[in-house]
Amino acid sequence: MSAPRLPGDPTPAEFVERALRVDYAGEVGAVRIYDGQIAILGQGPAGDALRAMRAKEEAHRDELARLVAERGVRPTALGPLWNLAGYALGAATALLGEKAAMAATVAVEEVIEEHYRSQQKVLADQKAEPGLAELVARFGADESAHKNEALAHGAREAPGYEVLTSAIKAGSRLAIWLSTRV
Repeated sequence: MSAPRLPGDPTPAEFVERALRVDYAGEVGAVRIYDGQIAILGQGPAGDALRAMRAKEEAHRDELARLVAERGVRPTALGPLWNLAGYALGAATALLGEKAAMAATVAVEEVIEEHYRSQQKVLADQKAEPGLAELVARFGADESAHKNEALAHGAREAPGYEVLTSAIKAGSRLAIWLSTRV
């Protein structure tokens, strides 16, 4: 049994619209993070892994773009900012080295895993959008795989790992909150 809807809570339709808006913005941002990392590290040992992760994020972005268009969902007004910020985050962490770039991936993916799990719970409670719930589950599994790949590439060995990932997680949570609403 789901919790009762409280004043100010989005309706199921509003929840889906917000979910599509924020998920699309997040996938656009993810592609841009990888663009920045690939610009710096693309010719090095991590290049192939970064390109493979970017390709998955592109597929997510494209699928969400289709859903946003089909359903007439207004994209976040912050899209241009996330485009720039994503690239800057990717490039800046890559300039700190491969392990720092992988630490950024771990931080972002941990927040996205948490975000997608939360969406899955709400969608399961609503029982109204099984296709969207499936998509969120599939994307969440891909994000988890990216996190594991980044960990395998030594993310935890990045200098200042805890500080770096904490800051990136806070920024990612703020971006999610803002994109849901703006």
